[in-house]
Amino acid sequence: MVLEFKVTRIYKFDGEGATKAICDVSISDEFLVKGFRVVEGKNGLFVGVPREPGKDGKWYNNAFPLTAPVREALNGAVLSAYEDKGS
Repeated sequence: MVLEFKVTRIYKFDGEGATKAICDVSISDEFLVKGFRVVEGKNGLFVGVPREPGKDGKWYNNAFPLTAPVREALNGAVLSAYEDKGS
């Protein structure tokens, strides 16, 4: 089965913060994951996975790709939707 990633909702933020957008991603029209982030890092934009704070004050990822091809496909879909959304 080939996984297909589709951004179903994206919300862009105005301002100077590192987080530029949040979005929800459908996986092969079968599974929805909410809370991906588009983040401005030292080397440009990257996709941050959904996460939540632990009782120890640290943040823990809730979902993440296990292989490089899946990570690349996910990043491509999210960053493409971000660019398509415009400023």
